[in-house]
Amino acid sequence: MTVDSKSLGFGYGERAIYASDPWGSRGRLYPETSSLTRSDFQRDRDRIVHTTAFRRLKHKTQVFIAADHDHYRTRLTHTVEVAQIARALARALKLDEDLAEGVALVHDFGHTPFGHTGEDALHEMLKPYGGFDHNAQSLRIVTKLERRYAEFDGLNLTWESLEGLVKHNGPLMTSDGTGIKGPVPQPILDYCALHDLELASHASLEAQVAAIADDIAYNTHDIDDGLRSGYLTFDMLEDIPFLAGLMRIVHDRYPGLEASRFTHEIMRRQITAMVEDVISVAQANLREARPESATDVRQAGITIATFSAAMAETDRQIKAMLMKRIYRHPDVMRVRQNAAEIVVDLYKAFIADPVLMEGHYWVNQLPGMAEAAKARHVGDYIAGMTDTFAVTVHRRLFDHTPDLR
Repeated sequence: MTVDSKSLGFGYGERAIYASDPWGSRGRLYPETSSLTRSDFQRDRDRIVHTTAFRRLKHKTQVFIAADHDHYRTRLTHTVEVAQIARALARALKLDEDLAEGVALVHDFGHTPFGHTGEDALHEMLKPYGGFDHNAQSLRIVTKLERRYAEFDGLNLTWESLEGLVKHNGPLMTSDGTGIKGPVPQPILDYCALHDLELASHASLEAQVAAIADDIAYNTHDIDDGLRSGYLTFDMLEDIPFLAGLMRIVHDRYPGLEASRFTHEIMRRQITAMVEDVISVAQANLREARPESATDVRQAGITIATFSAAMAETDRQIKAMLMKRIYRHPDVMRVRQNAAEIVVDLYKAFIADPVLMEGHYWVNQLPGMAEAAKARHVGDYIAGMTDTFAVTVHRRLFDHTPDLR
């Protein structure tokens, strides 16, 4: 008996005409036979979850480096929270939930150990060779560095998943090929020469909801972790009218509520308000743009899934508070400086003696490589490290390892 895969439905509800069609994907770089039991976007999502890169996220910094508290977010827990919000937005807008979830799950694959601190340090080391960009590194991981399949490097994801990974924050270049935010990272250009991701257009609406879900997740959860750490206080939140309003609502309904429950009640209301704001704005934009396909969404010339003007101002205020109170806090800056020192030390050590990169599959060929190629492989190796592994290796190679507490 032959399985009729379309009749299975894969648990889908009704999809809108502007949603990405799992039966009409633009395909993969290396053609594969379709699955009888999963759509192409489901297969992408499953491949992402089973990667080594996904597992490594559990020991990579979100905000607090080497935190001695079990409840701070890691890059992995942040990713799962982004995926949950992205899926909720996709369901409300009748999109392909699996594609939205897959883009959310893969969006941080390229992050280095120690968060943006590690990225900045590695970028400085790699500047003579094109620098380092975590989004481009995510693409390298899923198209080149993951070594799981007999027939190809990477995961061989669909065009739509790769487009969402690369363009979820918007187009990378203008129609004449000029980079919108500076030069487009070379790894992205190299891949597009093989499999054009149309860098001048917007991404699918599924990718757009994954991008705004990232903002919602870290705006909310960095406040939660900031309160837990003591760098933020409820009095500081009063400076932002939106948060002050939420606190009044919770206080009036639950007077005398313990601090941990009070925080959670604020945070869940913040997520709900932001999600509902995005849905409302997206619906209004869809009514005006009237896209009749996912291609129309890409060619609409605007980001459809975004905040209203009022919520965008709240988003700006929250980011400014987090930057001042947490990201630039003297204690955090001291730890960041020490973390950057670890990354720089490791880079210099591996460039001088690539054999020190134990387990790297190119290790025996690196000594004779051209300088730029060797530097990129060293960058790949360091970017793949977890916080804990980077510290462990540094302690093995150096007499003193900077304190990250």
